[in-house]
Amino acid sequence: MNTASAPEATGAESLRARETLKALYGYVRPHRWAVALGLLCALAGAAGGLLQPLATKTLVDRLSSGGTIGTVLLAMTVLVLLSMVAEAFGAYVLERTAESVVLAARRSLIGRLLRLRLAEVDRMQPGDLMSRVTSDTTLLRAVSTQAVVSAATGAVTLVAAVVVMAFLDAVLLGVTLGVVAVVGVAAALVLPKIGRAAERAQAAVGEMSTGLERVFGAFRTVKASGAEERETARVEAAARRAWRHGVRSAKWEAVLGSADDLAVELAFLAVLAVGGARVASGDMPVSTLIAFLLYLFFLMEPVYKLVEAASHYQEGAAAIARIAQVDHLATEKQDRNRSVRPAATPAVRPRPASVRFEGVSFRYGPRLPDIHQGVDFEVPGGGMTAFVGPSGAGKSTVFALVERFYEATGGRVLVDGKDVTKWPLSELRSVIGYVEQDAPVLAGTLRENLVFAAPGATDDAIREVLARTRLDALVERLPHGLDTPVGHRGTKLSGGERQRVAIARALLRRPRLLLLDEATSQLDAVNELALRDVIADTARETTVLVVAHRLSTVTDADRIVVMDAGRVRAVGTHAELVAKDELYAQLAATQLLTSTGRPRD
Repeated sequence: MNTASAPEATGAESLRARETLKALYGYVRPHRWAVALGLLCALAGAAGGLLQPLATKTLVDRLSSGGTIGTVLLAMTVLVLLSMVAEAFGAYVLERTAESVVLAARRSLIGRLLRLRLAEVDRMQPGDLMSRVTSDTTLLRAVSTQAVVSAATGAVTLVAAVVVMAFLDAVLLGVTLGVVAVVGVAAALVLPKIGRAAERAQAAVGEMSTGLERVFGAFRTVKASGAEERETARVEAAARRAWRHGVRSAKWEAVLGSADDLAVELAFLAVLAVGGARVASGDMPVSTLIAFLLYLFFLMEPVYKLVEAASHYQEGAAAIARIAQVDHLATEKQDRNRSVRPAATPAVRPRPASVRFEGVSFRYGPRLPDIHQGVDFEVPGGGMTAFVGPSGAGKSTVFALVERFYEATGGRVLVDGKDVTKWPLSELRSVIGYVEQDAPVLAGTLRENLVFAAPGATDDAIREVLARTRLDALVERLPHGLDTPVGHRGTKLSGGERQRVAIARALLRRPRLLLLDEATSQLDAVNELALRDVIADTARETTVLVVAHRLSTVTDADRIVVMDAGRVRAVGTHAELVAKDELYAQLAATQLLTSTGRPRD
C-alpha cells in the first residue's frame, strides 16, 4: 500500500502547527466579526444552561422550606427559551459564515490554479489539484467556524462551570477533576492519530480524482484497449484507501467520544459516592448535591465541544496543509493593469510582429537534458516561417518559449525587438494566435469555442472566419447551428473539424503573430489545401510560424528553420535547403515530410 509516495500527498507533514494556525486565521480573519457574533450567541445559550442547575437548587430549597415555586419555574422557562433562540441564531450565523469561508477559499484556489506556471501543472496531477478545490475546501467549513467557536465556548463554559462547582463544594470538584484528568490524558494521545488518518484519507481522495481525470481524458482509448476493468481497479484501490483511512479516523473519533462519555460517567459515580456520604454526614445539603450532579452532566457539553473542536482541527489541518501547498506553487505574474488588446477590424490591419531568438537554451528541469542549446534565428514581420526537424529537435518548444509558457534558461527571446520577459504577459499573449498540436476544443457550444480568444467578435467576423476555414457547412448541418454543444473536449466533432475550429478561433482574434503547431495534420487533402490558402493569405498581414511535417506545407514557406538536437542547423528556402543541407534533403525525401498522405477528416 502506497499511501505517501507523492510529495504533494505527504506535504502536510512538513507544515508546522504554527503555520497551520496562521493559514486558518487567514481564512477566518475576513469574517471575524460574524464569528464573534456567533460566539456571543453561543455563549449566551451556554449561560442559560449554566444558570439552570442554580435555579434547580433554588427550586429544591424553596420546596424544602415550603415557599412558592411559580416565580422560579417562570424564570427557568424564560431562561430556556432565550438560550434556545440565542443558540439557533448563532448556529445560523456560523453556518452562513462557514459557507462564506469555503467560497472565499475556492475563489482564491481557482484563481491561483488558473495562473499556475505550466511547469507546475506538468509536475502535479490535475485530479489532485481539483480535489483541493472540492473535497479539501469542504473540510474548512467545520474547522474555520464550528471548531473555533466550539473551542471558545467550550473553554469559557467549562471554566465557568468549574468556578461555580468550586463554590458549591470544593471536595466534589477535586474528585471530578481527578477523574477527568486521567481520561483526558488518554484522549490527548488519540488526537494525532485522527489527524494522520484524515490527512491520508484526503490524499487518497486526491488520487481518486486523478484516476478519474486520467480515464475521462482518454475515454475512447480506455474502451478501445479493453482497459475498463484495469482502470476501475486503479480508481477503486484509491477509493478503498480513502475508505480505510476514513474508517480509521472514525474509529479514533469514536474512541475520543467514548472517552468523553466515560469521564463524565466515572465522575458521576465518584461524585455520587462521595457526595452521598457527605449528605448523610450532614456536611452538605441535598440541594447542593443535586445542583453539583446537574453541573456534572452540564460539563458533558463543553467537554464534548472541546473534543469536537480538537477533532475538527485535526481533520481540517490536513486539508489546510494541502490547500496551503497550492500557495507555494509558482504562478505567472499577474499584470497590474490587465488588459486584452481588442480584436482588430478589417479596416484596421494588425502590424505583423517580428521574432528573434538569441543564444536561447532551455530545459524543463535542473536534472533534465537541454531541449534548446544556443538557438539563434530571426523572423522579420510578415510571411510564413516553417520549423522542421526530427522528433525531439525542440520545434514545439520554440512556440512555448514565445508564449512564455516556460522561461528560457539562457539567452533571449524577443518579439518586436523586445525581450518577452519585459512584456506584460496579457499584452504579449493578446497579440499571438496559437493553435497547439492537439487542437483542444472545450466543452460548450461551437460559438463559445470560436469566440474563446476573442469574446467581442461580431457575427460578421464569425461568419467570415467560418467560410475561410470551411466550417460553414458544418454549422449548417448542426441541429442548433453555432449554439450546438460540441461535447467533452469536442468529442462530437471529428479530428479535422476540431483542428479547423482551433484555427478559426486563432484567426478570429486577428493576431499579429500566428503560431501553428501541426495545425493541419488531421485534415484531408481537400481541406488541407483550402487551409493552406487561408494560411498563405493570413501570412500577407500576419507573421506565421508553423511546425509542420508535410512537405506541401513546408514548400510554401518564405523561410524554413531546420532544427536538430536542440540547435538551429540551417535556415533557407525549400530549394536552398535541398541543395545545401543533408538532413533537410533526407527529410524531404522520406515520409517524415510527406506530400501525399491523406488523413481522414
